[in-house]
Amino acid sequence: MSQKIVHLIAAARPNFMKVAPLYHALSGEAWCSARVVHTGQHYDANMSDAFFRDLALPEPAYHLEIGSGSHAEQTGRTMIAYEAVCQDHRPDAIVVVGDVNATAACAMVGAKLWIPVVHLEAGLRSRDRRMPEEINRLVTDAIADLLWTPSRDGDANLLAEGVPAERIECIGNIMLDSFEMLRGRIEATDTRQRLGLGSAPYAMVTLHRPSNVDDRETLTTLVRALLDLSHEMTVVFAVHPRTRKRLGDFGLLNAISTAAAVRVTEPLSYIEFMSLIMHCTLAITDSGGVQEETTYLGIPCATLRENTERPITVTEGTNRLLTAATLLPAAREALAGKWPRGQRPELWDGKAAGRAAHSLRRRLKPG
Repeated sequence: MSQKIVHLIAAARPNFMKVAPLYHALSGEAWCSARVVHTGQHYDANMSDAFFRDLALPEPAYHLEIGSGSHAEQTGRTMIAYEAVCQDHRPDAIVVVGDVNATAACAMVGAKLWIPVVHLEAGLRSRDRRMPEEINRLVTDAIADLLWTPSRDGDANLLAEGVPAERIECIGNIMLDSFEMLRGRIEATDTRQRLGLGSAPYAMVTLHRPSNVDDRETLTTLVRALLDLSHEMTVVFAVHPRTRKRLGDFGLLNAISTAAAVRVTEPLSYIEFMSLIMHCTLAITDSGGVQEETTYLGIPCATLRENTERPITVTEGTNRLLTAATLLPAAREALAGKWPRGQRPELWDGKAAGRAAHSLRRRLKPG
């Protein structure tokens, strides 16, 4: 039986948590050889290399070194670089992940070269086409051959868009496989002690979306809300490089960095970050992954966005869509233990990678 070559595309930090469990599931299979392709969209060591190390991923088979740039620049450079890889080392299947520019770019390369494309985390919809990620999701799902959804609402979205049912498989939320794989190390890390948090309540904050950080007035309002919150509980702010730059540009960095009850940190490794999420009173975010992880763990989550492509975290989980104006009263609810508890959605069980590997083997029909 000849081995099938499967490319796993990793571009941004959430991709790494989703690629890792699938890589490990496939690496134990004799019928295929899984190879990680790192597009280099996140090129800061804290944003990339640490995740490969923590998640026991191998050195990427191919590193495209795309770096930063506009959406068009990132997409175009990724397509050019990845097409060259596929022409020289043609895979039997390409697995793209999530909704970053590299997801759509590599899916288009595969579709045009007639290489089967699988979309891991398919079917998510915010209904907001102002979000670049929504465009990437729509494009990728339209051209992918196999769509792995994390929840049943993803199936419904795809069916409503005319995707044939035989191309859709609900495998569950693979992000949680990574959490369970690393739970022991997450629970053992001393990040809380290192930051001097003790047992007092604290909020864990991560913000990076352009809609929140690129506009001076919006970011100023959010910083004021976090400073107000710091009078109620400690605020731990893991600052994304994009956000740090904007805080500096808008003259806000000193105010947030010197506040008595605010701990400003560099981007954290997955293990460090999740150790803080596990014990926080409230997670404040605009990230998709954090909405899922907090629902899984039963942790209150305040998402500072108008909408979410993961509505199941609101309807079934512990997530709420909030604004700077509604953040403080909501945080007081969390402090008082009055936040809705929610439940884990179907197939959010830490076993999605095994279902994905089984699906891929069945579809590729090796030998």
